[in-house]
Amino acid sequence: MKRLGILFGVLVLGAGMVVAQDSTSTSSSNDTSAQSTTTTTTDTSAAQTTDKAQDNAHKKAAVRDENAADAAKARAKDAGTKEGEEHEKAVARLDDASKDLNQLLAAPDDGIPETVFAKAKCVAVVPSLIKGGFIFGAEHGRGVASCRTAHGWSAPAFFTMTGGSWGAQIGAQAVDLVMLIMNDNGMNQLLSSKFKIGGSASAAAGPVGRQAAADTSWKMNAEILTYSRSRGLFAGATLNGTAVTQDDDAMMGYYGRSVGFRPALTGKVKDVSTNNVFTATLAKSHAEVNAEAH
Repeated sequence: MKRLGILFGVLVLGAGMVVAQDSTSTSSSNDTSAQSTTTTTTDTSAAQTTDKAQDNAHKKAAVRDENAADAAKARAKDAGTKEGEEHEKAVARLDDASKDLNQLLAAPDDGIPETVFAKAKCVAVVPSLIKGGFIFGAEHGRGVASCRTAHGWSAPAFFTMTGGSWGAQIGAQAVDLVMLIMNDNGMNQLLSSKFKIGGSASAAAGPVGRQAAADTSWKMNAEILTYSRSRGLFAGATLNGTAVTQDDDAMMGYYGRSVGFRPALTGKVKDVSTNNVFTATLAKSHAEVNAEAH
């Protein structure tokens, strides 16, 4: 009888220890879950704060670039020589192109997806492409491009865009145009300094916004992704039949000598300016994408 009492006491003690362990385990699990939720919430909040700070920085930079472009255009009007005028116009084009990039980077939900932008081999911007006509439509604009090299973004190359089309159209509109050259063939066409979009280089309207980036068809369907911005909104643009050629006057005005597209875009020619905001904005945006990826 005494042995039975001892055995019963041992069983009761063991059961109590198991219950205590289960309680401790449950408490520990709850604490871990709470910590995980808190960490996730904190990380999300920190990411949102960082994104907002970057967006605000891009908006401020866009205003700065616009003011700088206006100042350069004013200097161009007062330049005493054609060379001086062309130089200031080229500088203004770089400022306007940087402004366009900063504006689209400040609105990631309505602009070019970061994942798409990060894959571009070259970026070309036309700050003001004039589109219009009566029955017969015409397009004309002057832009600037830069390509990735082993040492960062290349010196700028200036170009003109011209095109025309038939159809029911009337009126005129100025749009900001951004072209992302996505593969080697598209890059080679750009380096040739003279090609027709939709002919030697295929083009398609690029995806817009973070959600659109999930559709990976853009990786296979086009060598050039195009975007246009009108009244503050970016959307895919189609430019088939538009010709891209080197802007000799702007190249001479900016560099002070004759410089070809290929040497400039492949890094064989150094940038003559230490304050080229266009390539600085490209480098900054690429750094932000890399930081977010890690």
